[in-house]
Amino acid sequence: FFLTEYTGPLLIYLLFYIRLSTIYDQVESRKNFRHPVVHLACFCHCLHYIRHLLETLFVHKFSEGHTPLKNMIKGCVFYWGFTSWIAYYINHPRYTPPSFGHRQVSYAALAFLMCEAGNHFINVALAHQTNSGNKTCFPSPTYNPFTWLFLLVSCPNYTYEAGSWISFTVMTQTLPVGIFAFLMVIQMSLWAKKKHQLYLKRFYPEVRRKAAMIPVIF
Repeated sequence: FFLTEYTGPLLIYLLFYIRLSTIYDQVESRKNFRHPVVHLACFCHCLHYIRHLLETLFVHKFSEGHTPLKNMIKGCVFYWGFTSWIAYYINHPRYTPPSFGHRQVSYAALAFLMCEAGNHFINVALAHQTNSGNKTCFPSPTYNPFTWLFLLVSCPNYTYEAGSWISFTVMTQTLPVGIFAFLMVIQMSLWAKKKHQLYLKRFYPEVRRKAAMIPVIF
């Protein structure tokens, strides 16, 4: 399910990036110069989904349950559809770069990379939860600064994921990305709230003072 869901956006975005003749006008494509942010956006988008695929294969631990086919279809329609919309606009020959130029792109790209790194280290920490006897303990921050978010929230992986898409929105300054980021934040907030309630039952002393996803606010 996850391999199918994440492979689609990776390949779909690349199809728009190479500007197929069936998608864009070739005369216009050759005539218009590509702003550097277009190449950077492709790199960041591919990095995001390659990380998801590698973590699915080598980091995450899955139960032996099954995912209904309708859930897989809904997930693929959501991710693949939004990727097509996002990639079409960013790679369009008439794409307009961000208003504040290089500075806006640079800061947003740096924030994106930091969120991606943080998400990875949090997922690794969750996959290697420490065991004390027969009791599984909630992950605690380590010397790695990216794990210090565990001090504030119980679902820092969702915090970093939201940060990645917000940063990508600022970096590309594109409406479809903003809408996707907004929907992702809402969905991850719901997931974080549900998971936080489960954590309260299993690890009450460790998570009782933490927020679910956004420090202090939520």
